[in-house]
Amino acid sequence: MPLHAVLLPPGPQLSDLLTAALDGGPAILPLDPQGSATARDRLLQRLRPDALVDGAGVHPLPDPAPLDDDIAVVVATSGSSGRPKGVQLSAAALLHSATATLTRLAARPRQRWLCCLPTHHIAGLQVLVRSLVAASAPVIHPRFDPSALADTEADFVSLVPTMLYRALEAGVDLSRFHRILLGGASASPMLLEQAAEAGGRVTTTYGMSETCGGAVYDGVPLDGVEVGVEPADGVIRLRGPVLAHGYRLDPAATATAFVDGWYVTPDVGARSPNGGLRVLGRRDDMIITGGVNVSLQQVAAVLAARRGVAEAAAYARADPEWGQRIVAVVVPRDPAPTLTELRAFVAEAIEPAAAPRELILVEALPLLPSGKLDRQALTGLAG
Repeated sequence: MPLHAVLLPPGPQLSDLLTAALDGGPAILPLDPQGSATARDRLLQRLRPDALVDGAGVHPLPDPAPLDDDIAVVVATSGSSGRPKGVQLSAAALLHSATATLTRLAARPRQRWLCCLPTHHIAGLQVLVRSLVAASAPVIHPRFDPSALADTEADFVSLVPTMLYRALEAGVDLSRFHRILLGGASASPMLLEQAAEAGGRVTTTYGMSETCGGAVYDGVPLDGVEVGVEPADGVIRLRGPVLAHGYRLDPAATATAFVDGWYVTPDVGARSPNGGLRVLGRRDDMIITGGVNVSLQQVAAVLAARRGVAEAAAYARADPEWGQRIVAVVVPRDPAPTLTELRAFVAEAIEPAAAPRELILVEALPLLPSGKLDRQALTGLAG
């Protein structure tokens, strides 16, 4: 099966190539049309497709590597915490995910989706797959702007929390959507409450490229998906017909992540009282400070619930006394909070060891093109 790297914006040409890939045609590797040529060349060298497709045609590439016949799409991970990998997705997995999503949302044929997430990442690409399954044309907005939500006739939309926050700040009437899927990062309870007050019917999603996007909605897995939580360490595992077929040309990473039919996620979680999944954070977000285990994602969620905080993140720095010290990164509202106020708030909500010891105020959190937090850029911020 040939693999074609596709350097095209979302639109009819990309949708046609995706349709062909799902129907047994050349598999596709969507690329970022706005990305740097250097990053693109590195990705092409690593994943070795047969050709590059752009607006000018099909261009053969040197030294292509074979691809299994059942792979329809290779998606490069966002690289939020390391080097991107090529996730291999079959047509069956992508279509099962899209169909299960439409069923869960009680979507009707020909209802439309707004596409405002990058289509070289799984969340945006799945908007196109769902549109194909629903026999509808997606509403395309390649660059997100709150006006895209205010003016659209689409019935559904997928967003990340930062997009939802900006829509609320712009006063968008969210009740126009039948359902808003919210994923890519943890959403604070305050953000969800504000969205509900604005008429938004929000479904939180949990998943990743390796599961064809969201596989658990509001804590409940999609049809056919199973969730496991390891008793010893809380590591979340997922399995079912939405799983990827490993990583392209990376057998070591594949063997580590895909074990006995399960995908071993980078996250830890727990069962909620009703049996649903509660995601606590990434494994690499768990730190030890002062001898106490603390989830940086939990700290960020608590910070985001504080008056005077619009958005928040947290990371850790080495500390000779505490081992690791927590740094709060905050997009402030007026009045901006002080470090003393935030320390007291977090200490009461979690425990004293979780209280941040530094505060950095920023105009916006650093994000990747996918809308996810850029963790590498975050740790480079200085107060």
